[in-house]
Amino acid sequence: MIISLLLIVVGFAGLIFGANWIVDGSSALAKKNNISDLVIGLTVVAFGTSAPELVVNSVASANGLSDIVMGNIIGSNNFNLFIILGIAGLVYPITVQSSTAWREIPISLIITVVLFFLANDFFLNPDSEISRVDGILLFTGFIFFLYYVFKQIKTEKTEISPYQEKSNFKIWGLILIGLAGLIIGGKLVVDNSIDIATELGVSQKIIGLTIIAAGTSLPELLTSIVAAIKKNSDLAIGNVIGSNIFNILLILSISSLINPVSFNDNFNQDLAILFGGTVFLIVAMFTGKRKKLDRWEAFLLLAFYLIYTIYIVSKEL
Repeated sequence: MIISLLLIVVGFAGLIFGANWIVDGSSALAKKNNISDLVIGLTVVAFGTSAPELVVNSVASANGLSDIVMGNIIGSNNFNLFIILGIAGLVYPITVQSSTAWREIPISLIITVVLFFLANDFFLNPDSEISRVDGILLFTGFIFFLYYVFKQIKTEKTEISPYQEKSNFKIWGLILIGLAGLIIGGKLVVDNSIDIATELGVSQKIIGLTIIAAGTSLPELLTSIVAAIKKNSDLAIGNVIGSNIFNILLILSISSLINPVSFNDNFNQDLAILFGGTVFLIVAMFTGKRKKLDRWEAFLLLAFYLIYTIYIVSKEL
């Protein structure tokens, strides 16, 4: 089991470094073609932080490991909301822009509700699953969300920051090595997580909700903590809410297009926690200091999810 744990760590390192190299190479390529920083941030960097979830879920879906697919999506979203925002909010109270409080957080809430209905198939299918049709619906939602984001920044002044030009050889080298790191890292994480689950006698659901979800959320964790230290509240919370929307609309849609994803009813409890946490965040924005996540509220988020994680793991051990 120690070897499996070490290989998971190596896999996560491959995912994170691979994503960074792809971002570096793609950003250099974009700047070489006079594409603005804002567009690069919304596309290349967003892909970079979502790449670990995308690769792990694609590998898991191709192998028919539905509990790992759903566990990673729901677990990553809960980890982002409770752990990352909790830690970031303790570092520095998070104040958000009006548009984030009024629009993006409620959008995240609505998408969670949509996922609940699609996954449970109340009206269309006796078998609970995210079908390929559901995947197309979610991906369509992702296209609309991208349109909304680009529309939001349409009036903003876009700049191309100074940069040191890289050769085409170096650019494509970074992209290809990064891609290799993602693919190898993703496979190492999935294969060895299954080995650990089998050895410990715990379900793939728990492994997906804990080890894999936490590992694939490391880019978001680092981004939000650095943003909080620099007192950049917009980035700290925007990174989390954006990632949660991406995970459901993009990552899950692609996973279900590769293979329909069976839905374990036990995940409804975790979806309910995600829904409740998002409602708590909305309420926090409008109580006390307006549109601010205070330290005590951040502590509640963090403490609750740590206790919940210990509870669900102890039930299976």
